[in-house]
Amino acid sequence: MSNKHDAEHQAGTVSTFGHGSARATPDLMRVTISVECRAGKVALAYGQAGERIAAVTRALRADGVTPADIATSGLSVRTETVWSEGEGNRITGYVATTDLTVALREIGENAEPGPATVIANCVEAGGDDVRLGGLTLTFADQETLLSQARDAAWDNAKAKATQYAERADRTLGPVLEITENTAAAPLPIPRARMMAAPFNSGDFAGASVPVELGEGELTATVRATWQLD
Repeated sequence: MSNKHDAEHQAGTVSTFGHGSARATPDLMRVTISVECRAGKVALAYGQAGERIAAVTRALRADGVTPADIATSGLSVRTETVWSEGEGNRITGYVATTDLTVALREIGENAEPGPATVIANCVEAGGDDVRLGGLTLTFADQETLLSQARDAAWDNAKAKATQYAERADRTLGPVLEITENTAAAPLPIPRARMMAAPFNSGDFAGASVPVELGEGELTATVRATWQLD
């Protein structure tokens, strides 16, 4: 009876959470480029938007962006109205909008042309109807960076468990359970935003706005349970 009691007394586990991160310079940029055209007829506004977006697409391809990295992400036509007393809302024209999502893969310091130049060329090609919705800096190979973050999370969890075991005059036994905390999503990559507002394309001709890549971070969280010996 005493042996069984001692075994039950000695049984135990320790569970810890580990947190890890990995940082790197982004190597992929996603840019949202929109064209917004106004006209008195739907067909005219729609046709103008098509011409402008085709010009933007030609500029992208001329700068080496592949068709696979250029995608239409939005297409709409809406009415413009004015309200006047006695008449109510009256249609004054139509606005056609087309959005492109563009992936730029050559964004390093030695890229030629660089991302800032590619964007400036799009603005010049599309004219005053171009709108820049913003850009996102991310990683082409996120899994490699996440793997590094997971390694760091595991080391962190094991270090905590080892410390608790030593404080309890025990040692870590075999691992009983490992759970990745899927609720702890990777931290958002910093985004550089550009105002989606009208501007004079002549202000951009032959010029570009510098794009700073900075560093991005991905995180991982793990929960692990060890048997205590």
